Amino acid sequence: MSWNESYKLSWSDFRDTPDSSTSAVAITASGITFGFSVRTTDDQVTSFTSDVYAHFYPEKSWYKKKQADTHVLGHEQLHFDITELHARKFRQRIDQIKVSNSVRNQLKTLHNTINKELSQMQNSYDSETNYSRNVEAQTKWKVYIAGELKKLSKYKSVD
Repeated sequence: MSWNESYKLSWSDFRDTPDSSTSAVAITASGITFGFSVRTTDDQVTSFTSDVYAHFYPEKSWYKKKQADTHVLGHEQLHFDITELHARKFRQRIDQIKVSNSVRNQLKTLHNTINKELSQMQNSYDSETNYSRNVEAQTKWKVYIAGELKKLSKYKSVD
């Protein structure tokens, strides 16, 4: 499922079986998919196009019904929003790449860099909010991510 500004996750989107061996109440599986094509003439790159998507993976996401509530769902939505933020950052940085014969390597390197940044932010978010238990930190993150998404609205995912 692709990120969409007008759609918020619901518990029915979380279709995997919960992991009873962990204390986690819910898990959001999300990530960025990326593809590109390069046009060449006489062994010289003349142009390139790329596609970047923020995805949520329902079949790999789960929640524990007895412990989950709307606050936890909001925490999980923000994980998906953080994925979208990094998709936007990725698109913004792709816009800055100049056409050259090294464009393939630049795009692959940038993809790896964005995925590392995404992972670091997801981990910081969980750590600082104590996996949603710190309500004040959760609120700060929600405001912060909304602001960052707005700053990069030019690069938002479109259907």
